[in-house]
Amino acid sequence: MFTHKDDFIQKQLYGCKRYFMRRNNISLYTTVLEFSRTAVATETVLELLIGLHDCLFCQRLVAVLQMDLVKHTGGCHCGAVRFEVLSSPDLHVFQCNCSICTKKQNHHFIVPKNHFTLLQGSDYLITYTFNTHIAKHTFCKTCGVQSFYTPRSNPDGYGVAPHCLDPGTVRSVTVETFCGEKWEESMQAHKSIRDMSKPEADAQLKNTQ
Repeated sequence: MFTHKDDFIQKQLYGCKRYFMRRNNISLYTTVLEFSRTAVATETVLELLIGLHDCLFCQRLVAVLQMDLVKHTGGCHCGAVRFEVLSSPDLHVFQCNCSICTKKQNHHFIVPKNHFTLLQGSDYLITYTFNTHIAKHTFCKTCGVQSFYTPRSNPDGYGVAPHCLDPGTVRSVTVETFCGEKWEESMQAHKSIRDMSKPEADAQLKNTQ
């Protein structure tokens, strides 16, 4: 049965149904529709969805149904800023070498905005911007720690510092080097970084219209 992740699951189901309707796949549409009504994920449903690698909604749905998304909590050093974030226990972390990321060692993983919740500390956050002013480098005014920020690459999401998470929910960390010194070229060459912050109802529909 559905759990506390109901809203997330329903959004994925909506995307799946739209995806199948656009491809006139009545069989899969009927299966997903029945799942959304009964809230029972059978092994058959999972097997069908697992094979649909070109449907972002299907893969997100499989991940959450297989409990591959967990709720991480974290914050700054002094404890004034606290947050929770829904993400995989296996983190894909970017290590950027742009001027500011190099100086503050800004390692981060990217999530959509609706996967991130600031629990406390909005009054303690200070924002620094420069150059294009798209990236919002937020940090605690008391201890100076940046536990999350809004990346230039993903202004519709958040970059979260894995080293600011509480222990116990991270299973593994994979680090990818991103050449921020040649930001425009790197963004053009990267195939998936922008999609990492896309809201569930937009990412796949954009490619099916």
